[in-house]
This record gives sequence, structure tokens and C-alpha cells, in this order.
Amino acid sequence: MSTINKEEIQKFSKLAEEWWDVTGKFKPLHMFNPIRIEYILEKTSNHFKIKDKNLPLKGLNFLDIGCGGGLISEPMCRLGANVTGIDASLKNIKVAETHAKKNNIKINYFNASPEELSDDKKFDVILNLEIVEHVKDVDLYFKSCTKLLKKNGLMFTATLNRTFTSFVKAIIGAEYVLRWLPIGTHDWNKFLKPKEIEEKINKLNFSIQEVKGLEFNPFTQKWKRSKNLSVNYIIVSVKN
Repeated sequence: MSTINKEEIQKFSKLAEEWWDVTGKFKPLHMFNPIRIEYILEKTSNHFKIKDKNLPLKGLNFLDIGCGGGLISEPMCRLGANVTGIDASLKNIKVAETHAKKNNIKINYFNASPEELSDDKKFDVILNLEIVEHVKDVDLYFKSCTKLLKKNGLMFTATLNRTFTSFVKAIIGAEYVLRWLPIGTHDWNKFLKPKEIEEKINKLNFSIQEVKGLEFNPFTQKWKRSKNLSVNYIIVSVKN
């Protein structure tokens, strides 16, 4: 059994060299990053009650699944976390390793999927950011996360809702009209509704802490938190 979708891996491997090009194919993720970092930082530092203002994630072990070129791994590391980044694309991992080395950042990167990791080491925080819509077996994916997360650990799951609005904005708008993303980046049928994810992780002994929408403002060109879950949303859950 595997969570790896080979077609998805090939798709992102072809774009691997562009991860750190802020004007390239991953420009939307670079624009998305500030709100993601702010939200993760706030929720994590509050949950673990870390008082170091300079390194608010100090001492916490993070697992970034589907880390790509390291766009979230690096900021988490700079904020004090011990970061492990995994990706099923070897090209992505090589790009991430090269960029981290160039910037003198110590991150443990592995070409692996979550079910391939040993549960000898458990993490305080697991990041599933824009990844579950690309995996082959979502149930196996979350089971793998469960075994890798410490008790009272946090899991962040950010993805796209399966709604008419998300089809218009994330598929037609982002891929075909604005050309923010290469055509075919997303398969709308693989999008998951918040309740579907909640049901899956509740069965695995998680408690839902918060479900928050993330919305793009075309006038400010910035993302903001929102009550609107119709397109992008993030679920914060705690392992009981």
C-alpha cells in the first residue's frame, strides 16, 4: 500500500527547478506563504506555550510532508524548529537540500512518503500543506501521520474544498484564466470537504481545534484568514 501518486510526482518533478523563483510557476505559493507561516506560528506557540520571542518554535520537532523545495521547512527552521522535510519527488528533495545548504540552514530532508518513515521518532507538529489533494490513498496517509505524531501533538491540514466555487476559482480561474498554475495542477474530484477530513481524523483519535478559511484579496494581492471555507481552508487538530 502506498500514498504515492506517480503521475502527481512526475508533474511536480518537472517544475522542481522553479521552487524558489518568486515570479515562476510557484509564485502563488510564495504569495500564500506569509499567511500560512503566521497561522502555524500563532497556533503552535500558543499550544506549546513557548516563551522565547526570538525563536518561538524552539525545540519543537516538525515534519513537513510533501515539502517540495522547502518553502515552509525553511521558515519553520529559522523560527527555531527542528525540521524534517519529506517528499516523494527526489528532484524536489535535491532542490530543497541545495537551497538550505546555500543559506546555511540545517534541515533533515528525505526522499520518502509518510508510510515509509519509521515511527521510532515522533514529531510535535506535522504539516500537511496542499498535499492531501495529491496523494493516492488519503486514509493510509492520515494513519501514517497518526503513528508519527506525539500525543498532544498538532497537525495542520491545508487543502481545497470540493465546491462549485473552488472549481471556478482554483481550476478555471487559477489555471486557465490567470495562468497562476500550470493547467492540470489540480484534479477537482480529489478535493476534500472539511467534514470529510474531520471524519477521517476523528476516527484516528484527533480532536479538531479549529477550521479556518484562507481567502485571497485581489485588490491587496494578499491572503487573509476568513470564515469562508468554500475554496482554501486549514484544519488544526490535536492528537489525543
